[in-house]
Amino acid sequence: MNTRSFALLLLTVLGLSGCAGYRLGGQKPAHMAHITKLAVPSFENLSLEPRLGPLVTNAIIKQIQLSGAYQIVAEADAEAVLGGKITRIRRSQFRSDRDNVLRTSQLLMTLSTEYTVRDRPGGTVIHRGIISADSYTVLDDNVQNSEAQALEDAAQRLAANLATDLSEGW
Repeated sequence: MNTRSFALLLLTVLGLSGCAGYRLGGQKPAHMAHITKLAVPSFENLSLEPRLGPLVTNAIIKQIQLSGAYQIVAEADAEAVLGGKITRIRRSQFRSDRDNVLRTSQLLMTLSTEYTVRDRPGGTVIHRGIISADSYTVLDDNVQNSEAQALEDAAQRLAANLATDLSEGW
């Protein structure tokens, strides 16, 4: 073997060894590595906010599909089921009006959920967690519309956090 082919071989080996241990794509938690198909039934809504369960569930399904870690299927075809409940919505004043400190100008909304991933055949809990997300909104004249937009934003953020927890493990 001449020096030119030896140098080429050496560069190839060194170039490939720098990627040792790395894989493209997400790194599922070890206890969920065998799951590829996931069912997501509607989250139970324990808050007093109407229609929040489907909003959060749809956001979670979308984020899990975007992560690409799991295929969302019907419960009959699933290897595991992600179930959860919306436990709390907390509204608090983030900023007050400059002239009147009792009047809220910006609102902080925190949405909290508890979830479990259960193995489909046996129903044993594989993974569980508590996820929350915040959303800040500037209140305008239509307070209900501002709160609805803040809840939708909080649901999107919560879904992103949950999808990251399931697909990346953190």
